[in-house]
Amino acid sequence: MEGLKLPPHSLHSIHGGKPLFPFPKPTFTLYPSYNFALSTGFVTRTKARNSQFSTRSSSASALPVTEELMEDRSKNVSVSGDSIRQRFLEFFRSRGHKILPSASLVPDDPTVLLTIAGMLQFKPIFLGKVPRQVPRATTAQRCIRTNDVENVGRTARHHTMFEMLGNFSFGDYFKKDAIKWAWELSTLEFGLPATQLWISIYKEDDEAFDIWHDEVGVPAERIKRMGEEDNFWTSGVTGPCGPCSEIYYDFHPERGHSNADLGDDTRFIEFYNLVFMQYNRKDDGSLEPLKQKNIDTGLGLERMARILQKVPNNYETDLIYPILEKAAELANITYPLADDHTKMNLKIIGDHMRAIVYLISDGVVPSNIGRGYVVRRLIRRAVRTGRLLGIKADGRDDHEGAFLTVIAERVIELSTNIDSDVKARAPRILEEVKREELRFVQTLERGEKLLDQMLADALSSTREFGTVPCLSGKDAFLLYDTYGFPVEITTEVAEERGVSTDLNGFDIEMENQRRQSQAAHSAVKLEVNDGAELTENVPDTEFLGYDTLSARAVVESLLVNGKSVIQVSEGSDVEVLLNRTPFYAESGGQIGDHGYLCVTDGGNIQRAVIEIKDVQKSLGNIFIHKGTIREGVLEVGREVEATVDAKLRQRAKVHHTATHLLQAALKKVIGQETSQAGSLVTFDRLRFDFNFHRPLLDSELEDIEGLINEWIGDAKSLQTKVMPLTDAKRAGAIAMFGEKYGEQVRVVEVPGVSMELCGGTHVSNTSEIRAFKIISEQGIASGIRRIEAVAGEAFIEYINARDSYMKHLCSTLKVKAEEVTTRVENLVEELRMARNEVSSLRSKAAVYKASIIASKAFTVGTSKKIRVLVECMDDTDADSLKSAAEYLLDTLQEPAAVILGSCPDKGKVSLVAAFTPGVVDMGIQAGNFIGPIAKLCGGGGGGKPNFAQAGGRKPENLSKALEKAREDLVSIISE
Repeated sequence: MEGLKLPPHSLHSIHGGKPLFPFPKPTFTLYPSYNFALSTGFVTRTKARNSQFSTRSSSASALPVTEELMEDRSKNVSVSGDSIRQRFLEFFRSRGHKILPSASLVPDDPTVLLTIAGMLQFKPIFLGKVPRQVPRATTAQRCIRTNDVENVGRTARHHTMFEMLGNFSFGDYFKKDAIKWAWELSTLEFGLPATQLWISIYKEDDEAFDIWHDEVGVPAERIKRMGEEDNFWTSGVTGPCGPCSEIYYDFHPERGHSNADLGDDTRFIEFYNLVFMQYNRKDDGSLEPLKQKNIDTGLGLERMARILQKVPNNYETDLIYPILEKAAELANITYPLADDHTKMNLKIIGDHMRAIVYLISDGVVPSNIGRGYVVRRLIRRAVRTGRLLGIKADGRDDHEGAFLTVIAERVIELSTNIDSDVKARAPRILEEVKREELRFVQTLERGEKLLDQMLADALSSTREFGTVPCLSGKDAFLLYDTYGFPVEITTEVAEERGVSTDLNGFDIEMENQRRQSQAAHSAVKLEVNDGAELTENVPDTEFLGYDTLSARAVVESLLVNGKSVIQVSEGSDVEVLLNRTPFYAESGGQIGDHGYLCVTDGGNIQRAVIEIKDVQKSLGNIFIHKGTIREGVLEVGREVEATVDAKLRQRAKVHHTATHLLQAALKKVIGQETSQAGSLVTFDRLRFDFNFHRPLLDSELEDIEGLINEWIGDAKSLQTKVMPLTDAKRAGAIAMFGEKYGEQVRVVEVPGVSMELCGGTHVSNTSEIRAFKIISEQGIASGIRRIEAVAGEAFIEYINARDSYMKHLCSTLKVKAEEVTTRVENLVEELRMARNEVSSLRSKAAVYKASIIASKAFTVGTSKKIRVLVECMDDTDADSLKSAAEYLLDTLQEPAAVILGSCPDKGKVSLVAAFTPGVVDMGIQAGNFIGPIAKLCGGGGGGKPNFAQAGGRKPENLSKALEKAREDLVSIISE
């Protein structure tokens, strides 16, 4: 979460090279702590340096908060955060850098859960797997890191969501230019006093020292040499690495140079970081120079705004302060006059709401897994913190108890220059926030009931054992972790009831979770390996499939089990890389083409046949044709005839265009705010996931089908254009979820219906789709619905199959098709009546059996004689067993206790405990009594004090269980 430490030198842990998905798979009722669940960034300092921040309160800032300073805020904001961002980008644009847009917070990278660094979108270029499009670039990248979320609000600089301003060189300029421009930007463009800037460098980087000291002119006493943990960036055990250099701002230059510690955040703040990616670390640990040296920098926007606006922390800049003001207003608090603890809570809300809004805008919705779990935990933490401040409503007479949407609106107002799409997505963002908040409020209410029970148990235990009433640390942590109760609230409520709280035990539980979270950091993984070398040797594949389904091509490379080979013989599975291909590679939700590669001699006689069953893209634009050698031998350098299966391609085209029509119809029928959350286009059907909060009505599904089939019937000719991305967005083109776009994009338009950015294959005219049918609609996650549908040839197959089923049903029922529904309804009713009759007969039979065994009841007790009956009733079902127990209670009369068991089916046990009021008054409860008995039969159960049922899976233990029930009853009653 430290705003600047990701790109430079904190990627040391890559967990053995495995994909970094730090989230466990939580259940729906018990979540891991937020420390563990939100570990999507990674700790960047050593433990010694981090410990300074985890214990320091928010009052430990570089500048004290005063009323005079707050009143003078308007003067400081003249250097706005928006202007700092723009000036940075323009500074580097004027020096030959291409301004590129911020990537989504949902990265196109399987090794990280969220976008945690400005360099992430350039990772394939740094790896050498994708050719650079420009030699140098600059960005303002939105980032999310939540590995040390407990520091948010406590320190002056920790955030979950922040902006990283960066300039990048891909084998172009290097150390000298990067350093000089960083200094020029800091001192000339932003006017920072040179005397208040300190530099850190890697201890062995004499070149950097010479540039800073001799060429830039920084005095040697303000250049600190630091060790590998601080100033040497690595991507892992092996791979690209290099020294880095940081620029710090000194808030207190009057303290002089002696014993100055750059880790002292009461004096210094690091705001700019320069990574000199110049080495490759080999397996033996040695370093070799990279062929292409790169520059990767990051300047924290929030940190620079804090410096230039002369405020005591990042939160009080114009980037975040308006959000704090809105939260304070809802809490009836004046921020400048609040105490440090209150300010900390306001900062937590302001920070988290920024992250929540931008995550939901980028398509992440609250859920129990992955990215959705990040959003859910941030929302819950914001709600908990708001309740600490006394916020329980939005100030607009909304009696549902949701307040986050009002704060989210303020975040959206501030989003214009960060991400212009946020305002357009505002309705969906606010809806998701409110729904999740209300859901959590219900959880909090359940937690309140649990706390009440815990306190009652603690007081009861005290009376029984004479101890001091205390709520255990584990219970306090359970309330905090599962039900969202801040420990402060738990402690306060407990004290009101005369119960103390084991805070040491709570801290132990929290620390256990924290240790787990530090094993789940997300790092950006970079490696130089065989795959990178392979992509250097193989050029991008030229795709011909928009215009032809057959083409001559040359085999550039062959892979078997991931290893490069020269030739492959018959029967072997192989991956083929061609210089050009008509095969579509899986992307944008559309699966890869099937077909054949054929090698022929001069007389057109086939010498080799390769069946292709899948086509994938590697990093860059290299198509990998996966298949099996059916005949002959295939060699590198051989020319082949590549032929796509035309029928399957047509089916894919039909379903892909139908997907575009489906999205357009959804927006028209249920609202423009719905958006795509995923898709799959196959040969036999299409699948479309979208954001929506409820199941669709049958009438809505009918309207959607009707619209699509109407557009199909209109025989609209599709238009396909290639244009700049900015022009496409300006024209209103919709981006397909999960697709990555370059500067030039392909726009597929169904005139008057749909316009989307899409690289997939499509029909020429909607009439080719023939017909469209929705076959299912269901929820797959919180706020995510899924529609599956068929079109074209798959539609015909679907209808024919359903027709066949109907004919078979008509034949079986001996009715016409239009009479099937009535006949089935009649059969269902007849079955229901028959089952009721059978159930009645079974109950009567059970009562008859009960009347026979009633004579086996025996009397227990001296002063109060109780009739007890514990018996097995063979194969009596559970309902009939209940009827038998009720009959026996009436027969035996008050007071009486009945325990019955049976084995209704193979591998099943049924148990019933029935007590009259006189037995219950003795303190014997049926629900509590039957549970341990059922456990002996491999099951469990419970119920009311007078009547309870249970089940099990071990019929062989029934007799033993009933014997124990008899002994326990006799023992309890006798006492």
